[in-house]
Amino acid sequence: MFLLLLPLLAMAHGLDERPYKPKLSTASLGGLTTSSTFTLEQPRCVFTNLRDDVVVWLVVAVPEAVSNFNNSVMPGAPERAFQKFPASASAYMTLNTTLLNYPCHKPPREITVLRVGSETSCATDNTRPTCNGPLPAPGPYQVKFLALNDSNPVAETAWSEPITLKTARQPSSIPSTGSGRSAGMIALTSILSILFAILLATLLAMLVFCGSNAYGGSSSFSKPEAVTVQRYNTHHVYDQPAARL
Repeated sequence: MFLLLLPLLAMAHGLDERPYKPKLSTASLGGLTTSSTFTLEQPRCVFTNLRDDVVVWLVVAVPEAVSNFNNSVMPGAPERAFQKFPASASAYMTLNTTLLNYPCHKPPREITVLRVGSETSCATDNTRPTCNGPLPAPGPYQVKFLALNDSNPVAETAWSEPITLKTARQPSSIPSTGSGRSAGMIALTSILSILFAILLATLLAMLVFCGSNAYGGSSSFSKPEAVTVQRYNTHHVYDQPAARL
């Protein structure tokens, strides 16, 4: 009975602050932070003793908006639209789900993370102010989870530590010559190219020289020596007249 009265007591005395600070995932996943996304642990067993139909939202804000953040501004309001963040909206709300999706029990091998900034299809769609769109700059950003019962905030977590995304390197900052090993490879390639050119020139010279000798030998003819043929007569056997008897 006492557990059932806790949500009512929290509403009567203000917002229930849960001693939980959102943090980046510790799972062995690739790309925990990129140039436009980061990955959080799910807030499991954080909003206990609340009704199952309570909706939990993720609030993403710039650090300047943390100290005076107004929990009463509802998700989807113009000052909470992702498409205006951070130019004219210092925070936005996204990734809403009920507590049923954050159970305390974690099945074996189940990955329980939230990828912030992974939805690209609605990044410029003003009809989707709660879009989980790519973050527009490296940050830093701070996040917290806020539980709403209908339109009433009932519980929240602490703000996370500042989260800074990766920054892509400018092409001008990438060394053009590479490391010392790359320079050595370039020198070796140059030497081999020169040796190959010398070898090719030598081979070509040998072919030209051999070809000139072959043409020169075939163009000179020596006069053949006179051949003396001795004439001789064959001995003919003449028929003798037949002996007379």
